[in-house]
Amino acid sequence: MPRSLTELLQKRTVIFDGAMGTELYNHNHFVNVCFEELCVREPKVVARVHQANKDAGADVLTTNSFGANRYKLADYLLAERTVELVSAAAKLAREIAGEELLVAGSVGPLGRHSTGGALSAAEAEGAFREVIAALMANGADFIIFETFGRSRDLVHAVKAARDCGAPFIPCMAFGNIEASMGGETINDFFASVLGPADATSGDLAGAVDWKQAGAAPLMLGFNCSVGPRQMLDFLEDWLPRSPLPVLAMPNAGVPQRVSDRMIYMTSPEYFASYAKRFVELGAKAVGGCCGTGPKHIAEASRVLKAQDRISDLTDEAIHISVQPAEQGPVSPPLAPAVPLGDRSKFGKALAEGRWVTSVEITPPLGYDLAKTIERAKLCAKAGVDAINIPDGPRASSRVSPVITALRIQNEAGIEAVLHVTCRDRNVIGVQSDLLGCAAAGIHNLLVVTGDPPKLGDYPNATAVFDMDSIGLTRAVHRLNGGLDIGGKPVNPQTRFVAGVGADPTNLDLEKEIDRFYKKAEAGAEFAITQPVYDAEALILFLERIRNTGVRVIAGIWPLASYNNALFLNNEVPGVSIPEPIMERMRTAPDKEAARRIGIETAREILAMVRPYVAGVQVSAPFGNIETALAVLRD
Repeated sequence: MPRSLTELLQKRTVIFDGAMGTELYNHNHFVNVCFEELCVREPKVVARVHQANKDAGADVLTTNSFGANRYKLADYLLAERTVELVSAAAKLAREIAGEELLVAGSVGPLGRHSTGGALSAAEAEGAFREVIAALMANGADFIIFETFGRSRDLVHAVKAARDCGAPFIPCMAFGNIEASMGGETINDFFASVLGPADATSGDLAGAVDWKQAGAAPLMLGFNCSVGPRQMLDFLEDWLPRSPLPVLAMPNAGVPQRVSDRMIYMTSPEYFASYAKRFVELGAKAVGGCCGTGPKHIAEASRVLKAQDRISDLTDEAIHISVQPAEQGPVSPPLAPAVPLGDRSKFGKALAEGRWVTSVEITPPLGYDLAKTIERAKLCAKAGVDAINIPDGPRASSRVSPVITALRIQNEAGIEAVLHVTCRDRNVIGVQSDLLGCAAAGIHNLLVVTGDPPKLGDYPNATAVFDMDSIGLTRAVHRLNGGLDIGGKPVNPQTRFVAGVGADPTNLDLEKEIDRFYKKAEAGAEFAITQPVYDAEALILFLERIRNTGVRVIAGIWPLASYNNALFLNNEVPGVSIPEPIMERMRTAPDKEAARRIGIETAREILAMVRPYVAGVQVSAPFGNIETALAVLRD
């Protein structure tokens, strides 16, 4: 690993470690002791925490020196040992980090002395300078100013870093509102580091003055005070336009009211799901603050490193090429595809511009398909055009979706739209399955990258991801043109109707739109969106991708209960439910009333988006086909 945070940020998402204080407390060192002194008194305990974070996948270890300054240490009668304790903290982190990881030198506020304005600028800067110099001299790669709630304190810390020539990350701590603990907006808080906001846009003007002085911050950070969900809410509008890379380090979580209970949603899985959302929104680094530990970092690392791998995949990753292999024959050109209307009934409806309907039915966990086929028959009787069949949703292991699709088509008399993911099979296996589908008469495909294994019951399973959904869409397009992935002829050519996924409420909408255009270029002919609860967001998205010519089918997921809405909103990527809908579900007096409200809401959304889309896919919540069909009834 490069010993430069800037270099690492250019390569991938950077994982910072979790909370040191939380782990020391969990090791039976309580708040009546000086945690920073443990670097000297019980260094093995501190080293154990660093090692656990390293093993969890952290790229950056943070020194146990947050409160190690002469004013805070005075409360423990340790002021004269400041340099000793800070130096020991840096050496411990450096020893565990080795040359593999980076070390961030933690510097916190000066405590009641600075926040009360008792110190002069010279005294405050001197205290910070003492700590920063000791950290940098003993192995820190850069300084991280953690949990600063007032910019007046940050000014002195940054001045000291500049005097020491130390690269640094300033971190703001939110209060209970979308502002710092001192009541400053994000722009006002960081203006002391980056300069004033632009008068026209309100954005920070940039770090010009600090760059000239050789002390521009490496990133802008946010840590502590709030949980992942609250921090994401506070940063949603600001983060995509940040003038510098952003580090997000929320606490593990804060309690949320669920059915009159206060639930602490602080599990590693909950934390990791939000870590992914921070990165989707534009954050370049993620770590944890109070309440987080190595388990949280391990989950976040697993999710984000898998996400980086998916993001790095391109069409070239599946080695599709019309160039000849060394000393091999030149691949023939692609043949014209069979006309869309001649490939399947579903394709014919799309080609003719008719309104199409489909219902999503998830294959069972076991192998008895009797109920699945009966549900499909009910859909066929109701005039539904196709049954959508997910492929291992939420990384679950279910009966083969190919077999499910085949039996539904043969026994229920309705076409299937088969999801095909990139997660579980390499290019050889995927191509074999595609050719098998063609042989079995399964022609409608929805190509998706797939949920990472950590979301399911087998989090340690190996994900393949030889290609992403763009590459797989191109592979399907080539098979329709009579060539396989390796450029060998396929005769007769396949007759697939190629579909892809779309997320109109993606936090990084520009990236989503860019990928959608690439999917269209790869050969996508229709798209099915993630569940839509914000009709306006979908309409705006459709306007942005109109030029692709891809027919878009709106995903509609009728809510079954308030808890169901909470789960979808908090845990399922790509789902964002507006507060008015959440409130309608929350006020439902009983289960049946909640079901009726869910259907009504779904029908209202469908009515709003119908003029703009080619059709609708309705999910059957918990397998309840009657609920799905109720949404479709005129």
